[in-house]
Amino acid sequence: MKPTLLLLLVPLALASVGFSSIAQQQSSSAHVWRQSQKTDTFRGFTYTQFTLTGKFARSPQDDASNRPALVVDCIPGKGAHHSKGKFLAGNLLVGTTLKIEYIEPEEIHGTSYLQKVSVRYRTDDAKEEEEKWSPGADKTSVSVPKSALKKILRAHAFEMTAADDRGVQLVMQFDMPDATPVEEGCNVDERKE
Repeated sequence: MKPTLLLLLVPLALASVGFSSIAQQQSSSAHVWRQSQKTDTFRGFTYTQFTLTGKFARSPQDDASNRPALVVDCIPGKGAHHSKGKFLAGNLLVGTTLKIEYIEPEEIHGTSYLQKVSVRYRTDDAKEEEEKWSPGADKTSVSVPKSALKKILRAHAFEMTAADDRGVQLVMQFDMPDATPVEEGCNVDERKE
């Protein structure tokens, strides 16, 4: 009777080891840059989009299943310098409406004010930085300035806090994988900003 019980337990133990290694592989593959090709039909060009999914340390109340994403768009290089692409845009997609502040510009032309989102971000163990970034058209994303994007791409971890339209602080976290394909494909080191 004991050999039969042992024969039943061995496959169960091997199966549980197999499941845990699959779970580890899936969780590690979740932190990769996903690359896709997009077409801007209005302006007539094709571009490469790199996307990295993060998580909320504190989820928004309206949709806990929604996850933040860092998206970088680049125009691919041509000819012999195919890896020398051109940075097009960097955006952080939050998925919930953000709190918009109206900032008076240094030089006023009419009665318009600049729309900005106050963000605080930190890369690795660096000091937290506070900046005002431009919101996306639907107010559920922010445009990441190239100077900040350079720091983020070189980090191992990135955390950002911004308020939603009710004033609730949203904390987003990203485990940063190797960003070499993004840095090269977008040529983020070029001198011209």
